[in-house]
Amino acid sequence: MKIEYHETTNDLQTRINIHNQYGAKDIDAWMLDILPLQKGMRILDVGCGAGKQCFSFYDFLGGEASILGVDINEELLGQARQIAEKTNRKVEFSELNFNEVFPLDSNQFDLVSCCFAIYYAENIPFTIEQMHRVLKPGGRLFTTGPMPTNKQVFYDIIREATGKPIPPMPGSSRYSTEIFGAIEKLFSKVETHIFENPLTFETVEPFLAYTRASLSEDRKLWNSLFNTKEEFETIMKQIEQVARARIERDGKLVMTKVVGGFIATK
Repeated sequence: MKIEYHETTNDLQTRINIHNQYGAKDIDAWMLDILPLQKGMRILDVGCGAGKQCFSFYDFLGGEASILGVDINEELLGQARQIAEKTNRKVEFSELNFNEVFPLDSNQFDLVSCCFAIYYAENIPFTIEQMHRVLKPGGRLFTTGPMPTNKQVFYDIIREATGKPIPPMPGSSRYSTEIFGAIEKLFSKVETHIFENPLTFETVEPFLAYTRASLSEDRKLWNSLFNTKEEFETIMKQIEQVARARIERDGKLVMTKVVGGFIATK
């Protein structure tokens, strides 16, 4: 299954900033709370992007860990390397396509993490098998992704604004079913943790900024709604009208992020 997906630094950072500014909870704190992190660990972060998760692990462990972040996007890897150099964090970053055999030895990592990325894999069982292979016996895989009830207000507004059905999203349509099932087949034990973070918007502008970044970031997934820049701008105007009307009626928009975290033991 080939997923048409393109992520840019600006779109990703916009969404992260809005999560931080308007969310009631801190997903990084949640991850650090549920993960069995220990100093001296060897950690592989797959789909690391600009290194956000790698740096969170590094800081939590006081730098006493060997951390490798891998991604296919050279733009994001370049940004991660710059941050590591500027902040003197000893985290390595390397290019890796998780649709191919990992160029890594077997049985070497204590933890493999893959946050908000696994559902873009073309062959889920293959990618998870590669993650399983590079883990030490007793090592853990940690993945995160959106659950089916994730940000329902966002989809409701788009559906009302366009009069069209929402196309299947790789995350919420695959994460708790296909991906969980593939992990469960390979690993001896799988724990499920749920993180809910309500984002409250009292004005329409931040919601529109989030929506614009989301649709732009995943634009190839939304081609049943728009294909050209002009069509995209028309959709955004329709979304703005519906969102403004809801805020005028209710005084705010509350969009709840619902994220699943699977911790699997090899």
